[in-house]
Amino acid sequence: MITVIAGTNRKDSMTLKVATLYHRLLSAKYDNVQLLNLEGKAVWERGNDMKKIEQQLLIPSEKFVLVMPEYNGSFPGILKLMMDNSDIRKVWWYKKAMLVGVADGRAGNLRGLDHMTNILHYLRMNILYNKIPISRINEEIGENGQVLKPATLQAIETQIDEFLKF
Repeated sequence: MITVIAGTNRKDSMTLKVATLYHRLLSAKYDNVQLLNLEGKAVWERGNDMKKIEQQLLIPSEKFVLVMPEYNGSFPGILKLMMDNSDIRKVWWYKKAMLVGVADGRAGNLRGLDHMTNILHYLRMNILYNKIPISRINEEIGENGQVLKPATLQAIETQIDEFLKF
């Protein structure tokens, strides 16, 4: 199983649009792809919501796609809280991840991608080398989640193909 995680709980986020795009593109090439939207999920504590997400999506996943917006030069705390409240050995150890940064600015959350890479290495994960920072997100992804620039779609499709072989 591959789980695509929209790394924010912000309502109607561009991050969710990008995560949904990745989910759709991956699902066209792989049978078992799930989408985890953190909006409205109580992942800040190890309660019933978190345990259900862990059992249904996180533990069974062999690979993760983390789509992360830039928050203050990094990624949202809700994503880190979800990770901190999970059983790290069962959920993360020795699994694989692909990272996607989302930002309205020029860098596409490069700092957040680097920060998450360090955390995932600590969690003994293997990270796909091809990390995509999607800059100026409102010029790249339309209101309905469609990719506006052919070069961006090609970069995403290449990243997905590499991840499926990874």
